[in-house]
Amino acid sequence: MITNIKILETEVLSDNWYILRKVTYKYTKSDGTKAQQSREAYDRGNGATILLYNKEQRTVILTRQFRLPTYVNGNETGMLIETCAGLLDYDNPEDCIRRETEEETGYKIAAVEKVFEAYMSPGSVTEILHFFIAEYAKEMKVTDGGGVAQEEENIEVLELSIEEAIAMIGTGEIKDGKTIMLLQYIKLNNIL
Repeated sequence: MITNIKILETEVLSDNWYILRKVTYKYTKSDGTKAQQSREAYDRGNGATILLYNKEQRTVILTRQFRLPTYVNGNETGMLIETCAGLLDYDNPEDCIRRETEEETGYKIAAVEKVFEAYMSPGSVTEILHFFIAEYAKEMKVTDGGGVAQEEENIEVLELSIEEAIAMIGTGEIKDGKTIMLLQYIKLNNIL
């Protein structure tokens, strides 16, 4: 365990898309000795994600879109199946995820249930992700979804059985961490 953490210097390395900082800090180790380190931290803000489910049909709503980081790291097409998600910007997690759900999936939902929050990549990214679930029904569909055109979102909406979605984790068709976590949450808590 370390104590007495003190930030000595923070240098902005990039603020092109989000902010990449190099932080130099000192601390005291458990044996009483002092140490100093520098690490980079990427600040892209906090976010929210949601898994929509339909109990009667035993289905879930997922999205598929191009994700450049996966493409440059071996995903041949760059396409990733995932839960609806977005950055908080200036609103609270509940309002954010309602807005993102309508933009990306076309479903207008009112009741959302927060199930947990997690740091998704704490070794280098500051983001805390708020995880939600919500029931959906066909009559809640108000648009085709697909994302916001001016943000160049080209999102495909998928409706899958829970069994198919869980199986896709095993086949590698679903590799997104937040999606796997929410699908497992639904399965472990017998929601469907």
